[in-house]
Amino acid sequence: MSKIPFPWAVLAAALSLPPAASAADPSPRLIGYDAIASAAQIAVEQRFDRQVEQADYRGWLQQWSAAPNQVGAPHNLANAQDIQRRFQSYGWEARIEEYQVYWPAPRSVEVELLAPTAYRARLSEPALPADRTSAQTQDVLPPYVIYGGSGEVTADLVYVNYGLAEDYRLLAQQGVDVKGKIVIARYGKGWRGLKPRLAQEHGAVGTLIYSDPRDDGYFQDVAYPDGPARSEWSVQRGSVLNFARYPGDPLTPGTPSIAGTPRLSPDEAASVLRIPTVPISWGDARPLLAVLGGPIAPESWRGALPLTYRVGGDGKVRLRLKVDNEAQTRTLYNVIATLAGSEQPDQWVVRGNHRDAWVLGAADPLSGTAALLAEAQAIGALARQGERPKRTLVYASWDGEEAGLLGSTEWVEQHADELRAKAVLYVNTDGNGRGFLEAGGSHALQALVNQIAAQVRDPDSGVSVQQRWRAKVRLDALAGDARPALKEAAQRAERGEDLPLKALGSGSDYSPFLQHLGLPTLDLGYGGHGGGGGVYHSLYDSYDYFARFIDPGFQYLPLLAKTAGRAVLRTANAPVLPQRFQDLATAIDGFARQLKQQADAQRTTAATEKRLAESGAYAAASHPDRPLAAPTPAPTVPALDFSALDKAVARLAESAKQLDRRLAEHGPSLPPARRAGINAAIQRLDQALLTPEGLPGRQWYRNLIYAPGLATGYEVKTLPGIREALEDGRWDDLARYVDRTAAALDAYRAGLVALEAELAR
Repeated sequence: MSKIPFPWAVLAAALSLPPAASAADPSPRLIGYDAIASAAQIAVEQRFDRQVEQADYRGWLQQWSAAPNQVGAPHNLANAQDIQRRFQSYGWEARIEEYQVYWPAPRSVEVELLAPTAYRARLSEPALPADRTSAQTQDVLPPYVIYGGSGEVTADLVYVNYGLAEDYRLLAQQGVDVKGKIVIARYGKGWRGLKPRLAQEHGAVGTLIYSDPRDDGYFQDVAYPDGPARSEWSVQRGSVLNFARYPGDPLTPGTPSIAGTPRLSPDEAASVLRIPTVPISWGDARPLLAVLGGPIAPESWRGALPLTYRVGGDGKVRLRLKVDNEAQTRTLYNVIATLAGSEQPDQWVVRGNHRDAWVLGAADPLSGTAALLAEAQAIGALARQGERPKRTLVYASWDGEEAGLLGSTEWVEQHADELRAKAVLYVNTDGNGRGFLEAGGSHALQALVNQIAAQVRDPDSGVSVQQRWRAKVRLDALAGDARPALKEAAQRAERGEDLPLKALGSGSDYSPFLQHLGLPTLDLGYGGHGGGGGVYHSLYDSYDYFARFIDPGFQYLPLLAKTAGRAVLRTANAPVLPQRFQDLATAIDGFARQLKQQADAQRTTAATEKRLAESGAYAAASHPDRPLAAPTPAPTVPALDFSALDKAVARLAESAKQLDRRLAEHGPSLPPARRAGINAAIQRLDQALLTPEGLPGRQWYRNLIYAPGLATGYEVKTLPGIREALEDGRWDDLARYVDRTAAALDAYRAGLVALEAELAR
């Protein structure tokens, strides 16, 4: 997490431009047809704001993070019961729904250097006097990753940088093979689960993952407890579940983990890895890296430890790695609270935040849980005053997210039919920080988010959240390595236009709603300033840390509640569901353009590498003491036909424009019965973007617009069926998914055309 001094003078200049709508403006620009920010709605939101500002964020966070909260921990269940009782006291119907999931728990974890010197890894986090909850040991999980392999191996050690595909390509050029060896990778760049998965695919027998201080420690800032950065013995726990195949309980893919559901054996589960994997601190990594021989690591591979980074693999190191896991079934406890709608009870707005943590979880996830509960408390008070939302609200405190989106996925799989028929929006949050709005989701909701951002005020800068968001985008676009999409967003900000939402991959509980069921989805949060990364998934993610380094004034938790709460309330009360279809069409057009640019870039790179190899350029330029072989030639990219996709995108853009115009003209004046039919049709629209057979190699993922990358972890792949076929050189699959994606866009467009015809009659 970078701590480069922030350019406040430039920010001040950026903020001086006239915004599209001020936070204090009582009549901001409307989306058009939906009238969701009417004077009456704004008055409701003002009363809502007063309620969420009075919530007991400090008390809740301190209580919930007082003891470990992983799945199966007694305190996690106590928190579930406490949250259920609070929902009920606010006037909601609240229940706990249980699921039985596969949960391999660690009996023992050991890492021992045998040669050329002896060292036994500490694998523990010491108590800190400045952190009052760090002295407890009861129910604290050791450094551990779930869904890795169990076993004991002794082998040579190889340093693989971040352990990503490009790192293995470079190792191959250096003549280093990891087969039969243990690899050590540093956290960063890609999701942790990719590191052991790629190591396993390359024949390694074990994996260590450590936090290098260059990425996450004293190189970035002062270490905890004196500052927010990761300290010497702090360890990042986590999951290595191959959720790119499917999230949720690995033994029940696609079906809920309830009584009577057939279950795979762990050996049959495609999302569970086979090799033992252990996360360690940089304090434990340093003695291991210090004894490595072999080639000097490339400059970009070198971290901030005081040693010469080498690759190893020369047979001089012997390391013993042992992970002894006990196969268990544990119970998940989802708290589900419902407030029936006053006019349209069969349309649902679903709102969720997970509750489970790796240890205490004050920031991740309980800060988001506090915002969610504050919303529920305020909405309950409004309902008692006669301001019950028109659509039904379903609020969820998910369990088991950290292990692989377990609680949300099992719930979605169990209630899939009802959600397909009733859910109009899912709003997700997770741990919250301080700074800028971070918003992602279905692009037809882009205008809704921008409108909300224009109406809530950022507590640090005093300007609207949207003004601050625009300022950050414009500043970030000045960087020399800024991507074209960021520069395009900065141009939008200059013109006072809406900023684009981030396309969603995975990493939080929105995934089953968006990518399995095809429901409109938002993921909201604040971050960019303050700490958080330095204690991520460690013992030190505590109330004391949160109150000192993340949100000392407890100002961004009410802001998150106001932001997410508005998304919920405006959707719940909107006469016509607040989607602007041109925004989705524009986003998909951008994704298609990126595809063609990527194809051209891959074609050029492959041709260039081939010419260089044939001409002997790699051999001629190689350092005699550090030889580097030519890379494995990239596959030649043939001429590709994207015409079906281009035509579908163009047709969609025209129909979206016409429908948005028609809704702006006629939507507010529709009689209730016709409006109900329009809303029911809009509710089903996004499901047209699914493919029943799923994406190649992973049937669970059905969304043809958004998916996490099969080889990138959390990172999104837009138009994934086409894009991943392009990246992998699967040309037949590419042609097939161009046609399937075009057909899905045409099906979506047909829904728009039918809606316009209904409005025109």
